[in-house]
Amino acid sequence: MVAALLSWATLPTFADARDGFFGPTNIFAPDSTPAHSIFRLSIFELEVEGAIFVVVFSLLAYAITKFRQRKNDDDSEPPQVYGSNQMELAWTVLPVLIVVVLFLTTAQVIHRVQDARRPPGTIEVTVVAHQFWWEFRYPQYGFVASNELHVPLSAPQLPTPTFLALQSADVDHSFWVPRLAGKTDLIPNHPNTMWIDPQETGLFLGQCSQYCGVQHAKMLQRVYVQSREEFNKWVHAQQQPAASDPAVASGSALFITKACFACHTVRGTIAAGIVGPDLTHLMSRDTIGSGAVPLTPENLRQWVHNPASFKPGSLMPAPDITEQELDQITAYLLTLR
Repeated sequence: MVAALLSWATLPTFADARDGFFGPTNIFAPDSTPAHSIFRLSIFELEVEGAIFVVVFSLLAYAITKFRQRKNDDDSEPPQVYGSNQMELAWTVLPVLIVVVLFLTTAQVIHRVQDARRPPGTIEVTVVAHQFWWEFRYPQYGFVASNELHVPLSAPQLPTPTFLALQSADVDHSFWVPRLAGKTDLIPNHPNTMWIDPQETGLFLGQCSQYCGVQHAKMLQRVYVQSREEFNKWVHAQQQPAASDPAVASGSALFITKACFACHTVRGTIAAGIVGPDLTHLMSRDTIGSGAVPLTPENLRQWVHNPASFKPGSLMPAPDITEQELDQITAYLLTLR
């Protein structure tokens, strides 16, 4: 019995859900091996619990119907039956068997997810959580990205999983992209790991799922799954230093003199701060503030002027600059592609 149930847990999923029907963060639309394993385990446990409910409810309904009081019943107490070895054996052995089966299936999934081997071609990314944004380091390629994680498609014929080393720069956070993997915490001074192998290109959304402060709700996650060719192009672009544009030299100078460089990095310049996101290729992203608002020239200008207008509680201070200086710095940032 146990062997049969364990083998069932390894069968392919019967669901082939898509964003248009289920939504971009639905756990019932898995698109990565860890998420598939968790989904199958969830369905299996729901079926076991459903079977228990049906049996218990049926017995309860039978007892209520069979032994209900009728009009012609006298008021005498019915015959009392004391002790039943068969009943005691049943309600002891069956729950133990159910718990053992659930334990073994869960342990199998945990082992499959946590002890997965790293095949050749594995992508390695170090994820560092900050209040309230994400830093993605690509040590194999020598650059750092922010807030938007890019990974290659992992085709069945050529598996290319992405292994994530999870760290926190301040408080407890949690990395959770429901369609790709289970929730995994990022705890200060306690590195964690997880992996994904998405089998469909597209944008997958997630959320920091451990309360980490006032802007926890706007610490969003965006995972872009690309074909290998598109991923390689993105990597090549990210490896380049920031382009130098004489037309925005005044804004570039203000970026330094107004101390923006103390928090942010722009590769190819003296800006090498690590407190805030790397801005080298800022305009290659789709959002500002870890998904707070779309990245448009208007929103970027307002973000520089007053980040709290989009993200109250943001740790980025509003700079003391004039309107003209604001325009110059914004014009410079718009060239960082």
